[in-house]
Amino acid sequence: MKTLKFKTNINCGGCISKVTPFLDKQEGINSWEVDTNNPDKILTVESNAATGEDVKMTLQKIGFKAEKID
Repeated sequence: MKTLKFKTNINCGGCISKVTPFLDKQEGINSWEVDTNNPDKILTVESNAATGEDVKMTLQKIGFKAEKID
C-alpha cells in the first residue's frame, strides 16, 4: 500500500460530495480524504494499485485540479 498526496482545488463539502462517487469507485484506491483546512487542500489517497496519474485524470474529468506532492 502506498500513500499519494496531492495539492487540489477541492475546497468545501460540496466539492467533496462531487468527487466522492468518482474516487470511491476508482480502481485501486482503498481510502482517501481531503484536508480542507490546509491552504493547499491536501488530498491523501491510500492506494494499492492506483497511480498518481490515475487519480489526477479522474479529478480532471470532473473539473478539479490535482498536483502530486511528495
